[in-house]
Amino acid sequence: MSSPSFDWKTQVVVITGASAGIGAALAREIGRRGGSLVLAARRRAELEAVARSTGAPSAVVVADVTRREDVQTLAKTALDRFGHVDVWVNNAGRGISRFFMELTDDDIDAMVRDNVKSALYGMQTILPHFKERKRGHIVNVSTMLSRVPFAPIRSAYCAAKHALNSLGETLRVELAKEYPDVRVACALPGVVATDFGLNALGGGPDSRALPGAQPVEEVAAIIADAIEARRNGDVYMRPEAVERVLDFYRGLASA
Repeated sequence: MSSPSFDWKTQVVVITGASAGIGAALAREIGRRGGSLVLAARRRAELEAVARSTGAPSAVVVADVTRREDVQTLAKTALDRFGHVDVWVNNAGRGISRFFMELTDDDIDAMVRDNVKSALYGMQTILPHFKERKRGHIVNVSTMLSRVPFAPIRSAYCAAKHALNSLGETLRVELAKEYPDVRVACALPGVVATDFGLNALGGGPDSRALPGAQPVEEVAAIIADAIEARRNGDVYMRPEAVERVLDFYRGLASA
């Protein structure tokens, strides 16, 4: 449920990894609700097509968010275009298809670069603006695998996203006393019907063909609802997900 004072027409939302998948679906959902958008990805043609499909006031920034300077350019473009940013969604990331004993140094470096440093740059870049306004919302798109690592083939991806969760959680605790209206949420999708699996390092199964894959539009709507509610902490995509996490940690505690 949205806050009584929440008005999408005043909201400027930055989304990384917006050229496809969850990022593109979230852009369309926010556009439908009336928000303004700043969309970032590496593929210009796809990014511009998404921007057109939203029907919203928007800016497009071709950026590689594993480069700090590109993220700084993204923030500057958003502020130059709209004057402020209300929500920053760190959605860009990448999976991997490697079991534990197959992992190389390069695999670990790639997972940290694509899933942790990319979001770190976003958080560090936008945080001074949010602190100045004493209000803002960071949304880090993580994965259920960061809470319950039920897919061993995603070993280093699970680890990297767990690190992302911890960064967000420590920032949320740091902000709580002096900046309580700067929120940090962690979105935790399960299997989503996108091309995530096909784009994983080392290839992998098509996520859209996996049993129970959640429609990407449904995931986007849940994240948009969390933005409206200005949620802090974990945001799960299905009700049963919370119990699955609790069961997993109960099992660890009793092992």
